Amino acid sequence: MDFTYDSEQNDLREAVRGLLQRAYSDSERRRQVAGTDPGFDEKTWTQLAEMGVLGLPFAEEHGGMGAGPIEVGVVAEEMGRVLAPEPFVEAVVLAGGLVAAVGTDAQRTAVLGPLSEGTSVLAFAHAEPAARWSASASAVTATQAGDGWTLTGVKEPVANGARADVLVVSAAVGGGTALFLVQGDAAGLTRTGYRTHDGGRAANVTFDGTPAELLGEGTADRAADVERAQALARIAYSNEAVGAMDTALRTTSEYLKTRKQFGVTLNRFQALTFRAADMYVSLELARSTALWASMVADAGGDVVVAGDRARLQTSRAGRHIGKEAIQLHGGIGVTAEYSVGHYTSRLTAIDHLLGDGDWAADRLAASVDSYPTVDPLGAPYTR
Repeated sequence: MDFTYDSEQNDLREAVRGLLQRAYSDSERRRQVAGTDPGFDEKTWTQLAEMGVLGLPFAEEHGGMGAGPIEVGVVAEEMGRVLAPEPFVEAVVLAGGLVAAVGTDAQRTAVLGPLSEGTSVLAFAHAEPAARWSASASAVTATQAGDGWTLTGVKEPVANGARADVLVVSAAVGGGTALFLVQGDAAGLTRTGYRTHDGGRAANVTFDGTPAELLGEGTADRAADVERAQALARIAYSNEAVGAMDTALRTTSEYLKTRKQFGVTLNRFQALTFRAADMYVSLELARSTALWASMVADAGGDVVVAGDRARLQTSRAGRHIGKEAIQLHGGIGVTAEYSVGHYTSRLTAIDHLLGDGDWAADRLAASVDSYPTVDPLGAPYTR
C-alpha cells in the first residue's frame, strides 16, 4: 500500500500550508481571531475559497473541484497544524457532504456553489440535548404544511450554528430521519451562540414552526446517509488531529532541546527523551491510520468502520500526546499564552465530536465476531 502523496497532492499541501502559516503565523494571532465572533477569519475563509479548498470534494458542475477524501485529509491536516479555526470539516465535509450526497441537482448547485465561493457558511444541526452520537433524530420533528415543511424542537450543540447562512437539519418524520435546509434568517429560528473550550463556536438552535425545505426527494430514512457523512467527517477530523499532534510534538521536542535544568538541556535526561519517543510512536500510528482511512474512503470501502478505527487511534494518540506535551513543558504548558495547552484543548474537542474513542471502541468490539479467525498453530482461516 502506497502512503505517499502524488505531485498534485503535495502541491495542494504546500499551497494550503503557505496560506495558513501566513494567516496564523503564531499562536497569539490565532487567539485574537478566536476571541472575537464569528470565531474564525472571514478573510482567510475567502482566500481558502479562492484557492478552491472550500469546493474540494464537490463535483465540478456544482462549483467544486472534484477531489476526494485524500485531498480533504491533506487540507484538514494543515488546518490542524496551526489550529486554524475556519470550519472546514464542519461546513464542507459534513454539512456540504450531506447536500452533495442527498440533495437534488438544483439544491446542490444552489447551496454548494456559494459555499465553494466562500460567500456562504453551512452547519449541520443534528446533535440533540441528552442524545449520544446517534445517526437518527428525535428532538426535532418535521410537519408537512401544504407544499412545504415546518420544524419544531431544539438542536445543541451545533458547531458554528450562530454564524451559518444555511443549516442542514435532521428531523424525525414518520419513524425515520429526514434532512432539511433552513435559511439563517427563517422565521421561528432562534440561535444562541457561545464559545467552546477550544476557542471555537457552537450554538443552541431552536425551531418553532420554522419553514424548511426538504433536502433531496421523498422522506425516506436518511440515517444511513447521516452515518456515512459523519464517518467521512471523523476521518477528516483524524487528519486534523494528526496535524495538531505533529505541531505539539515538534514544539515539545524543541523545548526539551533549549530548556535547561541543573545546567543541561532537558533532552539530556534519558527518561524525558523516552517519553518524547513514545509520543512520536503514537503520532505515527495515528498518521498511518488516518491516511489509511482516507484511502479506504477514496476507494469506496466501508467508511463507517474506517472512520471508527481512525477515531479510536487518534483519540488514544491525542490524549497521550496532549497530556505529555503539557507535562514535559511544566507549568508554562497550562498558560493561555503558550500554545501546547491550546493544541491539547483542540485535540480534546475533536475527540468528543461525533463520538469519542471509547464510543468507537465499543462499536468496533460489537462487530469483532464477524471477522475471520486464525488458528495460532497454522490451521487455515475459518469462519
